[in-house]
Amino acid sequence: MTLPQPPRRDTALAWATSRLRDAGIDEPRLDATLLLCAAQGIGRTALISAPEAPLAADEAAAFAAMVARRAAHEPVSRILGHREFWSLDFRLSAATLDPRPDSEILVEAVLDRLDDRARPWRLVDLGTGSGCLLLTLLHELPQARGLGIDRAPGAVAMAAENAAMLGLAGRAAFREGDWLAGVTETFDVVLSNPPYIASAEIATLAPEVRLHDPQGALDGGADGLDAYRALLPQAAARLAPAGLCAVEIGHDQAAAVATLMQAAGFAVEPVLTDLGGRDRVVVGRRKNLLE
Repeated sequence: MTLPQPPRRDTALAWATSRLRDAGIDEPRLDATLLLCAAQGIGRTALISAPEAPLAADEAAAFAAMVARRAAHEPVSRILGHREFWSLDFRLSAATLDPRPDSEILVEAVLDRLDDRARPWRLVDLGTGSGCLLLTLLHELPQARGLGIDRAPGAVAMAAENAAMLGLAGRAAFREGDWLAGVTETFDVVLSNPPYIASAEIATLAPEVRLHDPQGALDGGADGLDAYRALLPQAAARLAPAGLCAVEIGHDQAAAVATLMQAAGFAVEPVLTDLGGRDRVVVGRRKNLLE
């Protein structure tokens, strides 16, 4: 199936929608629209207002190439190289997880528990990836400063680039590391969206995830809990008294992660659910040593 010639916006969009539908893409029309707008450098309003406008030869070639990638189940965000999160734009690379809307629940959990957004909070984000969690919080907390840590050098570089792009480089630092090993600072908030997929389950994930998200950001070990076992005791050691720890979890891991959090010295709060009603975030407060 080739792009109709000469290509117009409406015929190109119909062609791409049909091709993506045949490839089993869930929202073929939406994805085709996003790719066509990107290929032409236009917004949806322009697409709607002038559907008969032609595509230049280079635009048609770029669009056809993007549609082929999406038909092979590469996510639109990977094709475009960026993803919106919390209404902010984040660049992605092969080293970073593709941020999901469900992770905004973790951001909300932290913001809801900080009594004064104007305070100079100290945050650390473990497994920072694109930096979306830390940078979103810094965007909402104008006096806060944060550290993002990731094992992948490419993720550290991408997060730093996103910080600069968002005007937050002066309050955000990024470094390579294994959770909080070697870190001596004290923080008010530790947050993380760690790898939590059980190793054997990775092969069952959608190709958009299995083939395009970095393995290290997905694989949580035999039971999916390896990261929590490692990071929660370290978080407790580096938190200020009554400091906050918030972690994203798999839908069936709430009880297990809450138990690990309690064992690390946290008072665990009720589990937070996502828009689909699934368990998504576990939050704990570091217990006072006198309690």
